[in-house]
Amino acid sequence: MRFILPAGNEGVTVLANFKVNLSIKQIVAAFIFAIVAIYLAGVVPSVEIAWVTAILIFTIYMFAFEVVDVDLVALTVMVLLGLTSFLAPVMGLEKGLVSNTHLFDGFASNAVISIIAVMIIGAGLDKTGVMSKVAAIILKYGGSTEGRVIPIISGTVGVISSFMQNVGAAALFLPVVSRISARSGLPMSRLLMPMGFCAILGGTMTMVGSSPLILLNDLIMTSNKALPAEQQMEMWSLFSVTPIGVVMITVGILYFVVAGRFVLPTVRTEGASATSTMDYFQDIYSIDYGLFEVVVPADSPLVGVKLGDIEHKSHIRIVAMYRAAKDLRIGPGSLSREVEIRTNTVLGILASPRQVRNFVEEFGLRQRKSLQTFSEHLASTKAGIAEVVIPPGSSIIGKSALDIWMRKKYGIAMVALHRGGETKQEGDSIRTIPFEAGDTLVVHTTWDALARLEKDKDFVVVTTEYPHEEVRPHKVLHAGIFFMLALGLVLFSDLRLSVALLTGAVGMILSGVLSMDEAYEAISWKTVFLLASLIPLGFAVETTGTAKWIADQTLSVLGGMPIWVIQLAIAVLSTFFTLVMSNVGATVLLVPLAVNIAIGAGADPALFALTVAIATSNSFLIPTHQVNALIMGPGGYRVVDFMRAGGIMTLLFLIVMMVVLNMFY
Repeated sequence: MRFILPAGNEGVTVLANFKVNLSIKQIVAAFIFAIVAIYLAGVVPSVEIAWVTAILIFTIYMFAFEVVDVDLVALTVMVLLGLTSFLAPVMGLEKGLVSNTHLFDGFASNAVISIIAVMIIGAGLDKTGVMSKVAAIILKYGGSTEGRVIPIISGTVGVISSFMQNVGAAALFLPVVSRISARSGLPMSRLLMPMGFCAILGGTMTMVGSSPLILLNDLIMTSNKALPAEQQMEMWSLFSVTPIGVVMITVGILYFVVAGRFVLPTVRTEGASATSTMDYFQDIYSIDYGLFEVVVPADSPLVGVKLGDIEHKSHIRIVAMYRAAKDLRIGPGSLSREVEIRTNTVLGILASPRQVRNFVEEFGLRQRKSLQTFSEHLASTKAGIAEVVIPPGSSIIGKSALDIWMRKKYGIAMVALHRGGETKQEGDSIRTIPFEAGDTLVVHTTWDALARLEKDKDFVVVTTEYPHEEVRPHKVLHAGIFFMLALGLVLFSDLRLSVALLTGAVGMILSGVLSMDEAYEAISWKTVFLLASLIPLGFAVETTGTAKWIADQTLSVLGGMPIWVIQLAIAVLSTFFTLVMSNVGATVLLVPLAVNIAIGAGADPALFALTVAIATSNSFLIPTHQVNALIMGPGGYRVVDFMRAGGIMTLLFLIVMMVVLNMFY
């Protein structure tokens, strides 16, 4: 489902159409899932379990086939559960599946508040320029040797991601890797995948490293409500999972050091720098673009024409315009496709020499031998080529550059789009192509506009070596103090995790590390709504007896098997679920199931719950995980690259997890 908002030429009338776009695959799958739901409704022991199972199947289908965004799926499921109180008589229920008085408890849960606080703390560390200092240290000790750089980068990101969301750690380190790649000469494709995989692995090192582990104790508390006193599970502490995470990261680093030469692709996608952007542009994307300046005489047919009417046709990008002494247009808010060309207008053009010659000849323009009007404004110290990536969760996914008026709103002129190993440029209608997560955009921009773009959560700026100042380096001490305060409260006090982490987050805001608006922007509300809205479903699965019934059916199949075989089956099931749906959704659905299976098999239910929460981080085989989607474009990776390197990593993850869990717990 999507809203399509086409704007007319006047930009006044907006027509909103609500459309459902289903592929043949989605329709066939919906039919199959419906048959399964109808069949299960006839074999389950109660009408409550039948309805919960139907909602469960609906949720899995919507997640797996991405009919709508995952957060909207979760919100829809929560609303459906709430409506069961009103529709109970019609549905054959005595009462709703979830009481409306507790339907929104997820938004105030310890897990959700903890995730919000972790995001704010991570943003605070980023604002102080800590990542640049980390890059300098890595370059100092790692040099330009792949065998030394990979362990340092991957190990550092692994440790960082143990205290913040792994996609956040990866996003913070993407510019760092770009800088290291540019200086060392190592391809980003050889560095980004080890970094991304270790960011995911680092989430298993502490109980705040990933959403499933943050959520785990809340799910255990929910399960305890339905268990007798003798079967109550204890909560996991902050470093309960550290042995697993340490071994995981170590194995991951060794894997890439030993086998990296065989499983990692060699794609030259180094980050651009301000001093060599044109050379970089030519080497990486095979586009011989340059900056040119032309003047529009009075008799040119170009007079009166709007920019949007000529750029695509002539295969050029206009990055600056001068029409009068007080009418210089460059940067956000000034240059758009609606701007009209006048007599004696000076145009700053980014294009190949051949395209510029054709443009000049066609419209009778006068080309200058060098930049004159824009010599200062388009100098390498003020503007240049940059790369930005569309991260998962960006609000511009599904929209095109034309839809969002990219040049006018952000001050960036897109000249190429790199997706799935293919580079599209002017002439390929790149400004009408809807953006996807992982797209790499090659843009021309002023460095001031690029610095502002670094603060925008809709983009991850890959280009780092351009003239700009760190945001708030003088606040490093404040950020460090409040980060350590939060960590100390988590370790040495009885405060709830959410309160301890919020102490650090609020401290950073009060001390000026972040403004309140920046704190709001740092929060991934998509993640918050996804998590909070799914918690009632987990509650319904547990309290209606659905989890116990599924567990009984599973035990009837695995009955008589050793405990470790049943545990491995749960781990494999969790791995599969996290490949086709969010790890949060998989955890919410599978933890109650695992607890009931463990009780039926005579195993430790807390250990089985932990198995689920860890196994849902086993997302390496295909680029469905947010971290993998983030690095796919900058690394120049294809799906087959993830399958080759991620297939082995998936097996190693399962082996290491099973061995360490059964050795230490």
